[in-house]
Amino acid sequence: MKVTEAVKLLEADVLCGDAGDVEICSACGSDMMSDVLAFVKEQACLLTGLVNPQVIRTAEMMDIKCVIFVRGKKPDEDILSLARAKDIVVLRTGMSMFSACGALYSGGLRGGKPA
Repeated sequence: MKVTEAVKLLEADVLCGDAGDVEICSACGSDMMSDVLAFVKEQACLLTGLVNPQVIRTAEMMDIKCVIFVRGKKPDEDILSLARAKDIVVLRTGMSMFSACGALYSGGLRGGKPA
């Protein structure tokens, strides 16, 4: 799935990055970055309601190319600046975590395998 398709499914706003060519093959939804670190990634996106720079740092460590903030959470400019520097696409949706994960699943995206 291209990130642009995820944008449509989630009725999301692109806050930074070029979503056009980014491909995602799995998703991880969590507000606990320790759980994200246990997630085996393969071109994944991260859905979270946690709004702090550690989200972007964790995404970078796990080679996650797209972070989706749920529940209408709006990251501040420091977080977006860090995401731009790390070439990570950032989206925001008003959907809950459950609904956003369900929408992506219904659109064909599947979860990854735990470590």
